[in-house]
Amino acid sequence: QVQLVESGGGSVQPGGSLRLSCVVSGSVFSVADMRWYRQAPGKQRELVAIITSGGDRNSADSVKGRFTISRDNAKNTMYLQMNSLLPEDTAVYLCNADVWVGPSTRRGYWGQGIQVTVSS
Repeated sequence: QVQLVESGGGSVQPGGSLRLSCVVSGSVFSVADMRWYRQAPGKQRELVAIITSGGDRNSADSVKGRFTISRDNAKNTMYLQMNSLLPEDTAVYLCNADVWVGPSTRRGYWGQGIQVTVSS
């Protein structure tokens, strides 16, 4: 069993900051790529940022310069530092990870999602 649990969401005013965390636990051999997605009401799920196990990262144009993805491999934890938040960043943010559950078995897992609301 593998679980992904997000934390750190909440409500903030425009221009504010939040830091999301995603912890991978359970029968984990190692964690490969990790991603943050978001889904706003009535919109398609959007890839926000991705980070490899080696630390290579990329992010959507809409968040470049404002959001930073990082990870701590020793803790199987990924972070999303979100600065200069805008109302259009309001969404449910979901953690996704490719997890090696054995030497030759890799599976994708999702967290349950966490709400981020940016409003004055």
